[in-house]
Amino acid sequence: MFLFLLLLMQPGPREFPHQCLIKRNKKTSTFYLYLALTPSFTDKGKFLLAARRCRRGAHTEYIITLDADDLSQGSNAYVGKLSSDFLGTNFTIFDSQPPHSGAKPSSSRGSRRFASKQISPQVPAGNFEVGQVAYKFNLLKSRGPRRMICTLKCPSSGETADDKHLEDAKMKRPDTGASAYTILKNKSPRWHEHLQCWCLNFHGRVTVASVKNFQLVATVDQSQPGGKGDEETVLLQFGKVGDDTFTMDYRQPLSAFQAFAICLTSFGTKLACE
Repeated sequence: MFLFLLLLMQPGPREFPHQCLIKRNKKTSTFYLYLALTPSFTDKGKFLLAARRCRRGAHTEYIITLDADDLSQGSNAYVGKLSSDFLGTNFTIFDSQPPHSGAKPSSSRGSRRFASKQISPQVPAGNFEVGQVAYKFNLLKSRGPRRMICTLKCPSSGETADDKHLEDAKMKRPDTGASAYTILKNKSPRWHEHLQCWCLNFHGRVTVASVKNFQLVATVDQSQPGGKGDEETVLLQFGKVGDDTFTMDYRQPLSAFQAFAICLTSFGTKLACE
């Protein structure tokens, strides 16, 4: 299980994204992530992660695990969680394992320690903050996708899950020192003259119009001299293809866990952002 977890925490491919599906069960407030093995939207593919939405007072949390049947934070299959504010517009992503040596777990009330011997006996378990997602208010009610900014501590992009160095990773999670931050934002839609609306090109991977649909690109790092960003290459896209089926395509520097957590933020009503 630990090796499988490492694969889910490694950056995705550089050139071509991993294509995945997210299946939603509204009755149980659960979500299931699968790696697509065929172009069909009806085939589940290989199971990767599961999440369960639950209320914590005025806040909402998504518990993310490796077990489709055991979606509790006390489970040995627990890998992280997503926590929102009262309005559901600001989210914090927590990893159960430290993102780098010396990382300290969150001291928040809900971030209790627990046993996770089956996942990684070499490192302590806890809740380590690895990213934030913020939705911008749409006070003018302008049409188009929700606007969001993601700030993430990404795994090292020097090696992927396919590299020979993965053998060395069996003993510990990749050590990224202070962890480099990656900032993502919505790709701006373009005006479609014929349809008379703002559109994004999902290249056939999204078939149902929805305010939940989005594409994220890297931002230019204004704090660094000569800082560069690629606002054409989509690093993560998410969109609806059925009543409870969504596609999720991600690439480096995002991992499957990070991409899934970001997509989970899109579920739920955000009245001030739509």
